[in-house]
Amino acid sequence: MIVLTIRTDNPQAEAGLFDNQTKLEYQTWQAHRELSNTIHTTLEAVLTAQQKTWKDIDGIVVYQGPGSFTGLRIGMSVANALAASLHVPIVAEQTESWVQKGITRLQAGGQDEVALPFYGRDANITSPHK
Repeated sequence: MIVLTIRTDNPQAEAGLFDNQTKLEYQTWQAHRELSNTIHTTLEAVLTAQQKTWKDIDGIVVYQGPGSFTGLRIGMSVANALAASLHVPIVAEQTESWVQKGITRLQAGGQDEVALPFYGRDANITSPHK
């Protein structure tokens, strides 16, 4: 099972490619405020480094949080869009062992209908001035 992993909860984003629990490729990059501009090219680079295409992906594991409100929204949106367009299952996980837990869930046939972020606290939203 070829699994794409995505983590975007902090300024240093991560993307990986696994064959079951075996890490094939893993890249981290300083995405910070450029995440929406860099995530797609980095995911493509992860695939290309292993001579894989989008059609080779059997499932997606995404880090659920807690973390950056905007970072998690971008990562979750990309992961959900990929899962829907590729017709593959997606799971969202927390904790430091998120990759292993997610892959194990996928291998057991588990999936989330839609991966939802966990922010860990209320969003810090500025109140309207009027």
